[in-house]
Amino acid sequence: MGNPKLSRLEMQIMEALWNCGSASIREIQESFPEKKRPAYTTIQTTVYRLEAKKAVRRVKKVGNFHVFEAAVSRDIAQRKLIDDLLALFGGRTQPVMAHLIESGKVTLADIKEAEKTLRHLEREEK
Repeated sequence: MGNPKLSRLEMQIMEALWNCGSASIREIQESFPEKKRPAYTTIQTTVYRLEAKKAVRRVKKVGNFHVFEAAVSRDIAQRKLIDDLLALFGGRTQPVMAHLIESGKVTLADIKEAEKTLRHLEREEK
């Protein structure tokens, strides 16, 4: 299974499936906030696209509807999204990190955790 490129709505649907484990199209639709809830047919079309991308799979049929589950992990989807973002910056992380720091979205604790991860990776390479 490759790493499918997912749109914002597709990621929101995946988030619903990661949180629920499995869900019908109606259950996925109802997981959206009422004021910003897409139409049932919009969710249905998007779920079928996710199925074609092999990001979700049908797990069972109940009466007239199918139940779906994520076929791609949250980690894999997030890594693909981050890789795509970094590609927009020519693979350079510095502009992204600078923005995150300046906007206050990265804390000193986040930086310390990142340093810890880097040290761990360095030890594994040796």
